[in-house]
Amino acid sequence: MIISGFWNGNKPNPVFFKTTKMEQKKYPLPPFTKETAKQKIQMAEDAWNSKDPERVSLAYSKESEWRNRSKFLKGRKAIREFLSSKWEQEHNYLLKKEYWAHGDDRIAVRFEYEYQDNHGQWTRAYGNENWEFDENGLMKKRFASINDVPITNEDRKLKIT
Repeated sequence: MIISGFWNGNKPNPVFFKTTKMEQKKYPLPPFTKETAKQKIQMAEDAWNSKDPERVSLAYSKESEWRNRSKFLKGRKAIREFLSSKWEQEHNYLLKKEYWAHGDDRIAVRFEYEYQDNHGQWTRAYGNENWEFDENGLMKKRFASINDVPITNEDRKLKIT
């Protein structure tokens, strides 16, 4: 909170005003309907497919908690660092998310993504995510369980069209 005062000539003005930095909002906001949950999922898919750690991290609260496989992260900075490292190792990354269920402030998705590692090996990852959102529509918790399957280029299902 910032408190600012005014000067009236050489005398301080007794009137002060208070300003607060407006909290970032990420629409749609909870409570979710099936339609708005699907919108939120599509927005997440689009952001992750951009492979831009800054863009992706802005969907999460400043103190967001993550479990991604066996890694536990807390906060946007840790999320950005994790994603930067991830996408340095996962080339030709392409993700598809699908609605599974939702509650007032929670969404569950199933997903699959494919990528090529630094040695050229293709992998398809399958998983489920459970998301919990704050009142501003920012994700405050993300729990992801993910399994990898090595595939050949011919086995790929996800391709940019």
